[in-house]
Amino acid sequence: MLINIPKKFDLNESHVTDEPIYHERRRLLKQMGFLGAGALMSSAIANNAKAGFFSDDEAPFQTRTLTYSKDPFNQTLIKTPEKKVISHNNFYEFGSKKDQPAELAQSFKVEPWQLKISGECDHPITLDYDDLTKLFPLEERIYRLRCVEAWSMVIPWIGFSLASLLKKVAPNSRANYVAFETLYDPKQMPGQANRRLGGGIKYPYVEGLRIDEAMNPLTLMSVGLYGKTLPPQNGAPIRLVVPWKYGFKSIKSIVGIKLVEHKPSTTWKKLAPKEYGFYANVNPNHDHPRWSQASERRITSGGLFTRNRIATLPFNGYSEEVADLYRGMNLSKHF
Repeated sequence: MLINIPKKFDLNESHVTDEPIYHERRRLLKQMGFLGAGALMSSAIANNAKAGFFSDDEAPFQTRTLTYSKDPFNQTLIKTPEKKVISHNNFYEFGSKKDQPAELAQSFKVEPWQLKISGECDHPITLDYDDLTKLFPLEERIYRLRCVEAWSMVIPWIGFSLASLLKKVAPNSRANYVAFETLYDPKQMPGQANRRLGGGIKYPYVEGLRIDEAMNPLTLMSVGLYGKTLPPQNGAPIRLVVPWKYGFKSIKSIVGIKLVEHKPSTTWKKLAPKEYGFYANVNPNHDHPRWSQASERRITSGGLFTRNRIATLPFNGYSEEVADLYRGMNLSKHF
């Protein structure tokens, strides 16, 4: 009898998300009409990707080495292996299954690229692709990443402080919030072109922070991980990383940053407002309506059956740096 033993980095959602959560999310998507035929279609696309999906002039995406200063504080954290970080992704623009982005994003083009910073500021600017890695000195930040689905990773991001970028455009007194927008390009992003493949999200993907959250020293604009530029499935060429919030706040492939007076709309809050709030702070004492947030499954170098279950920390372990931002707020009401 032949027994197929998967490689350690061959993961799917049910391997790293608790089974009740996995089935509940699948049930919700099915109720909304985004499974069934869509799942069959996405399987066909995945098969095509493995069998010569790219034309001869569409070579798989290539990353390049970055020059950066090492994180001086967090080298003792046990990092999630790179192969798992780049093969297990939530990026619905390339499919709602965890393995689809790595398969369907490899022809993604990041050059040319423009990131426009505008709105309530004195010096709006537009950055091109080279500016993203040359405008500010790059540094490594080894951060815990906590997904709202109750799994987590430890990732060595490379980038620069969002505060540095915002200071360059000089926000004015009306800049109370920062709104972010992902690239909208259905030709490159099949999940935007096909409603079922993209999980029923109305694109482009949008997110937002309060200005004080955006200016916090932990808030990072990431252009790389593991010493190299970002792969497309991880948000190339530039993404947000807010380590004390659930992962869906860390918007990928950003083309627009706008300083605004009023709280901006955010994609998941529009889609399911009772489940995904504007703040999305990691909070083990405030459960998701369909599962507990008290603990998480840490993805490490262990095999598929290694549970690695750990307690979730308030603000994902960054309370000392960010708790004062929410002093006096009811964190179950403002979730």
